[in-house]
Amino acid sequence: MEEESRVSRKQRKKKSKKKWILYSILLFALVIVSYSIYEYNAGKKAAMEKLDLTEEQKRLQDKYENEFKGVEDDLGKTNILLLGSDSRGGADARTDTIMIGQYDPDKNTAKLVSIMRDSYVNIPGFGYNKINAAFNFGGPELLRQTIKKNFGIDVEYYAIVDFQGFTHVVDTIAPDGIEIEVEKHMSEKIDVVLEPGLQRLSGEELLGYARFRADRDGDFGRIQRQQKVMKVLKDEIVSFTGVIKLPRVVGTIQPYITTNMKTSTIISLGSDFLLSPPDDIETLSIPVREETWDSTISGVGAVLEFDEAQQRQHIQEFLN
Repeated sequence: MEEESRVSRKQRKKKSKKKWILYSILLFALVIVSYSIYEYNAGKKAAMEKLDLTEEQKRLQDKYENEFKGVEDDLGKTNILLLGSDSRGGADARTDTIMIGQYDPDKNTAKLVSIMRDSYVNIPGFGYNKINAAFNFGGPELLRQTIKKNFGIDVEYYAIVDFQGFTHVVDTIAPDGIEIEVEKHMSEKIDVVLEPGLQRLSGEELLGYARFRADRDGDFGRIQRQQKVMKVLKDEIVSFTGVIKLPRVVGTIQPYITTNMKTSTIISLGSDFLLSPPDDIETLSIPVREETWDSTISGVGAVLEFDEAQQRQHIQEFLN
């Protein structure tokens, strides 16, 4: 009887210990969820106070989402059309930045293709023009069709990021600035003045750095800086500090981004990316600089021409 009593006491202690561990895990999870919700709402509230969308912009956002017919990748990769705009997709929107971001959770790789905005391409229903004209003609859906027609690449999602939102996100995840090497004096048409050297840039300064093109490298240099900025931000976000601040970052950027991605999809992809971040982001610029030539087309202006089959092969080999 005494032996049975000792066994019974041990079993009760084990059960009590398991319950304590379970309660501790649940409490920890509750704290994390509460913290995340609070930080998300705080970031969103702060962003909404600075944002004033017109009815036309709201209408266009709904139109873009309803019209977009993204295609899922057969190999399980996620292809996202990333667009940088300075007017929230309004009637006078300009897409200074056109990228295809790809994330492969199985191989744990991330890739980024930058497409030159002056690339001379065949826009379905409109003929040949600069590729950024496709967005003005028919929003992200026509741009998706244009990329498919000229380069043979499908995208499943789109995300239009407002430049103002970019500055808020940078300042949220890195209040002391992002460390980056500025190659030269930069000031023309970027609203900030940057001097050469390694330094910490605020959100506004980093945006100016990424948009600068008033030198002989023009858009080619700007694309290189944009890709450099994306890599630096990736490292900042997946760092410990970045993960802690991620809920507020998501809340901050949400009002400044127009996308067809559902919240559950964003959370799923974001979790995979943060728990097992890729070592690096592979980059490609299309068209390849050495394989282009400048032209002036009547009614269109200065454009970049290239061998379509050659560039199609480059981008397909890179992404697939």
